Amino acid sequence: MAPASSANPNGQSLAAAVKQYLAANPGKKLEDETVIKLLCTSPPIDKIDNAVNAFVNCVQLSLSTNCIDKIPLLPRAGLPKLEILSLGRNQIKKITGLEEVGVTLRELWISYNQISTLDGLNCCSKLETLFISNNKIKDLTEIKRLTLNPAISNVNLIGNPIYDNVNRAEMRMSIIKTVPGLRVLDGELITDSERSSSSSSSARRNSDNQIPPS
Repeated sequence: MAPASSANPNGQSLAAAVKQYLAANPGKKLEDETVIKLLCTSPPIDKIDNAVNAFVNCVQLSLSTNCIDKIPLLPRAGLPKLEILSLGRNQIKKITGLEEVGVTLRELWISYNQISTLDGLNCCSKLETLFISNNKIKDLTEIKRLTLNPAISNVNLIGNPIYDNVNRAEMRMSIIKTVPGLRVLDGELITDSERSSSSSSSARRNSDNQIPPS
């Protein structure tokens, strides 16, 4: 991972933010903390660097409301217990860097960014929750990528263009059909009737696609 320096003259690296935090909280040792929150720092964090190597007991890492535009490779050696990663309200365009922490990560909160594809999540074998509202997800092709996450059950897509110029209820049903393991979509429990309608619709579609006997 790159050395601790900020590419933005108006921002700061994670290492600088950690130094600032420790100066304001004498006696704190981040290597002992299970929850680390560096939210809306001043100046804002614009780069995740090797400071994460010290977060060895961190279960929840929150870096929301900063200016981060890229997720570098997050090292499992530095984040061996990471289960919840919060990166909402940044400037991230693509989900990257989760290959090593994907074996422990259960929740990714990444709303209010600029993400247009769900590529990069297939390494997260335990991912249950994905909060990705107010991004740039446009179609079901991207949603289908979530079928590679066997534990996924809670997804929030509110504010994405996938809902633009379509019947919202119909699109909800399409998403439920596409990712049948979901239990909660956009903050609402998926009802038995929705699941039944989804299954019936899929069965009808499969029947319609069968080749009639000659």
